Amino acid sequence: MELDLVLLRHGESTWNAENRFTGWTDVDLSAAGEEEATRAGSLLADEPALDLRLVHTSVLTRAIRTANLSLDAAALSWLPVRRHWRLNERHYGALQGLNKKETAERHGKEQVLLWRRSYDVPPPALADDDERHPRFDPRYQGVPDHVLPATECLADVVARVLPYWDDVIVPDLYAAAARGGAVLVVAHGNSIRALRKHLDAISDEDIVGLDIPTGIPYRYRFDTDLAVLGAEYLGDPEAAARAAEAVARQAG
Repeated sequence: MELDLVLLRHGESTWNAENRFTGWTDVDLSAAGEEEATRAGSLLADEPALDLRLVHTSVLTRAIRTANLSLDAAALSWLPVRRHWRLNERHYGALQGLNKKETAERHGKEQVLLWRRSYDVPPPALADDDERHPRFDPRYQGVPDHVLPATECLADVVARVLPYWDDVIVPDLYAAAARGGAVLVVAHGNSIRALRKHLDAISDEDIVGLDIPTGIPYRYRFDTDLAVLGAEYLGDPEAAARAAEAVARQAG
């Protein structure tokens, strides 16, 4: 028996298009992002051996809408969906909403690069009374305040994503595989990087160089011990490489 998992970063958001730090701010897809999500669904539909049975998303609109558009395009809108904040994007703290290039001009490229791409250095935190703090967002009611982040580094994202992987996604993978099926996770650049760091045993130093393109499904096949048997982007691998390079070139 093999276990089949697909990871999909949401399509381009309006703030991606504006080169702004987004994090947990709940922005929608751009028109280009909607097209990416629909194309992702076509790629899923073009895999005849991929029998999706269940979907996981974050609780942010751009991931939810990407999942919906992709499933519509794949004629799979009926699939059951689980949503959880642990799959959210990395929280960028006080940087959220700022333009990346302008922030680099203000604080220096090296400092912003450290905030963006280091494994264990978080950006400046939001104050507890900042209206942007997730404690004021109704979607996180019931989540203890001390668990909700005011800023995060990638190490923090790994720490919050892995319990959901172990406790929820992995059991769903085994259940789907028992029926010959697969699981789709629609999330964000950094929550997917956290998962791939774990699944591929990527070092703290090397993970900073992994860029996740928007709107292109990435498929894993595992054995029953969750050892990776194979992994690849669906569709044109050169297109995926170009999209990842575009992410790496983002200013800031």
